[in-house]
Amino acid sequence: MADLSVAKKSDLESFKNNANDVIYFKLVRKEEDIEDESKTFHPDMTHQLFGDSELIFGYKNLNVHIYYTAARLIPYLNISYSESCHEDQHGIKPDDVEKSLSNELPPNYFTNLDTFRVALSEDVNFRPFGHMVDSYTLTPKNSEEKHFEVYYVKIEEPGFRDFHVKLQSFIKFYIDAASYIDVDDQQWDFFLVFEKYKENGEHKYATAGYMTVYNFYAYPSRIRPRISQVLILPPFQKMGLCARVLQTFYNICYNRPEVLDITVEDPSENFQRVRDFVDARNCCNLKSFQPSELNQGFSHEMTHEAQLKLKLNRLQARRMYEILRLKATDRGNKEHYRAYRLDVKRRLNIPFLRNRRTYKKLEKSLSDEELSQTLGLMKKEQKFQYLENAFQEELNSYQHVLDRLSTFQ
Repeated sequence: MADLSVAKKSDLESFKNNANDVIYFKLVRKEEDIEDESKTFHPDMTHQLFGDSELIFGYKNLNVHIYYTAARLIPYLNISYSESCHEDQHGIKPDDVEKSLSNELPPNYFTNLDTFRVALSEDVNFRPFGHMVDSYTLTPKNSEEKHFEVYYVKIEEPGFRDFHVKLQSFIKFYIDAASYIDVDDQQWDFFLVFEKYKENGEHKYATAGYMTVYNFYAYPSRIRPRISQVLILPPFQKMGLCARVLQTFYNICYNRPEVLDITVEDPSENFQRVRDFVDARNCCNLKSFQPSELNQGFSHEMTHEAQLKLKLNRLQARRMYEILRLKATDRGNKEHYRAYRLDVKRRLNIPFLRNRRTYKKLEKSLSDEELSQTLGLMKKEQKFQYLENAFQEELNSYQHVLDRLSTFQ
């Protein structure tokens, strides 16, 4: 019986598929791309569709191909496999892959490749929505020169609502904890990135990415824009496009006196690095962020100038101070580096100081055990270790920003 049980379990294991590996995306510009495997790319994550294990069960040699026309993002889905499990034979049904994907893919996606080819031929007539607010030419590593354009658009633009549905169908594959936005709220702004290229003598467009921004009210008569979603599609990543579109948005805000400051909604680690790079590069040009000022400590002048000229909030201004002071610190000078380390740790220690004030209020009415549970208090040695670990994490993050800055100076 044991051998049969092991054999059955082994058989079931052969029907498991890592969703990240078996899903193949492709942005198709011309018919030849359909058969070109070098154009494919995989999702970064699939747990928001297939659970924490990111597994699709019930198939052998599973392949899930999701193609989009490069400009209009008309989708095509094809699911193939060599064998599927059967409930009467294996005691379990295979996952309904198309059902899971159909909840995220745009409605009316194609499953017939010939129909998709017809839709592809109509991409030539595509023109970007909204109005162009920036353009630039880049030369990625080991590649030819590429031209990009950024467009600003509101949801009421004719045809854009349907296009946005297609755009956001990528987010659960590439943005953790992603959720769809309420586009009917007029406070949303959209920034679209397109590559403009020539083919057979004609100008064409390929969708490269987008950014959404929500304009919050700030008393009494100003706004506080919050960057919500930023996605550069994989074929266009590592070209600096995210930093470019962020700077484009910043430049627009600089000229809007009603903008108080700019915030970001729950930034991912990768986006925070891009944001830090752009903000640090801009702060390098401010008087209060020069090395002679940085070594004197974080100041009101830094907060004021960063907000007035760059629309940075106080927390981000402080972060820029720490990054640029690290850049200005001679780490070979023990005294200078110690002063920097203590300055950052003082900021990291603020939550413990707040806990201490709370502790004094509660210690008269709670037992030691209740206090520990209420405040999550650490022993002195634990606190020191936490501060050191937090400092090293910040240092590592800051160094990534400085390394990138060094290539632009």
